Amino acid sequence: VCELKYGTSEKSSSVGKIAVLRMGNITNVGTIDYSNLVYSSNDEDIEQYSLEKDDLLFNRTNSSEWVGKTAIYKEEQPAIYAGYLIRIRPLLISSDYLNTVMNSGYYRDWCYDVKTDAVNQSNINAQKLSQLMIPIPPLKEQGRIVAEMDKWISLIDIVKNGKDDLLTIIKQAKSKILNLAIRGKLVPQDPNDEPAIELLKRINPDFTPCDNEHYQNLSKGWATCRLEDIVDYEQPTAYIVNSTSYNDTYPIPVLTAGKSFIIGHTNEVEGIYSNLPCIIFDDFTTDSKLVEFSFKVKSSAMKILQVKKGIEIDFVAMFMSITRLIGDTHKRYWISEYSKLVIPVPPHAEQKRIIDAVYKAFTKLDTIMESL
Repeated sequence: VCELKYGTSEKSSSVGKIAVLRMGNITNVGTIDYSNLVYSSNDEDIEQYSLEKDDLLFNRTNSSEWVGKTAIYKEEQPAIYAGYLIRIRPLLISSDYLNTVMNSGYYRDWCYDVKTDAVNQSNINAQKLSQLMIPIPPLKEQGRIVAEMDKWISLIDIVKNGKDDLLTIIKQAKSKILNLAIRGKLVPQDPNDEPAIELLKRINPDFTPCDNEHYQNLSKGWATCRLEDIVDYEQPTAYIVNSTSYNDTYPIPVLTAGKSFIIGHTNEVEGIYSNLPCIIFDDFTTDSKLVEFSFKVKSSAMKILQVKKGIEIDFVAMFMSITRLIGDTHKRYWISEYSKLVIPVPPHAEQKRIIDAVYKAFTKLDTIMESL
C-alpha cells in the first residue's frame, strides 16, 4: 500500500535552489520544522527526491527513543529529503491516517522491537519498515479516525498550554511571596520581638545600619546591613572532587551552584563538606542554593556561605534566591560586589515566622504542581 524510498546522500549547503529536510526537521509530534534548513542545487537530486504533497517522512536513524518518528509533508515549501529519512508515499491509504498509526503506542512498541542498535543510535531500514502491519479501515472511516484524533489532540494542546500557563503563574507566585517576605509584608510584626538592630550589634558592637533607597520604609523592628555583615564565606578548595568518574550508586553528591546543582555522585571519603546547613554561591553567575546534606564540589568557582549567630540561614537564602547580579561572567562577584548588597533584616523571632509562612505556602503550591 506504500512506496518506500531512501533520501539523498549528497552533501548539503547553507544556500541553494531547494531545501533539504533532515531528521532534525522532523519533530517529535509528527510535524515538520522548517527552521535550521540546508539546501541543494543538484538538479538530478531535485528531480529524484522532490517531495509531493502528503508524502510521509520516516526517520530511519536516531536515538532509541525517537527512531521511526514521522511527519507529513504538506507542500509548505519545495523540498527534497536527506538519507537518514525514508519517503513513504501511500498508494491505497490516507497519509493522515498512516501518520496517526505511526504516532501510536502500538507503533512505538514495534519500533522498539525491530530497531537495531549501534553506538549512540538506532536504525530501522526500509526492509523492516515494509513489514510493518497496518490495520486498514475503509477510506471514509480513516477520515473519521483522523478527524477524531485531531479533536482530541487539540484538546490535549489546550490542557497542556493551560498547564504551562499555571506553572508560570505558580513560579511568579513563589517569587512574589519571597519578595513580600524580605520586605516585611508576609507576616505581622510583634512589638514584643527584640529589634533587629540589637541582634546586629551583638554580632558587631560597632555596627551602624546601612542607608538604602530600596528599603526606606522598613517594617517596625527591622534593620538593614550588608550581606558581609551577617555572612561568612569559605573557599571550597578543600572540598573539590579529585575524580569525575561519577556513579549514581555512590553516596556523596558533587555540587555546582548553577542550574545543574547535583552533577554526579562520588565515593571519595576525604574533603566532604558537612557543616550544615550552608549556602553555595556561584561566584560567576551569582546563582545560589541552600544545602542541607553533605557534599563535595566540582570546582573552585563558588563560595560556601555560613550565617552569624542569630541569623536564620533560610531567610538569607530566600533573599539571595531572588537577588541576582548579571554582568561579566568572567568576573568573581562575592567579594567585589555581592557581599556588599544591602539586605533587610527582621527580628530573629520574625525571621522564623517568615520562614514558616513561606514554606507552608510553597508546600501548597508544590502540591498543585505535582497534581498537574
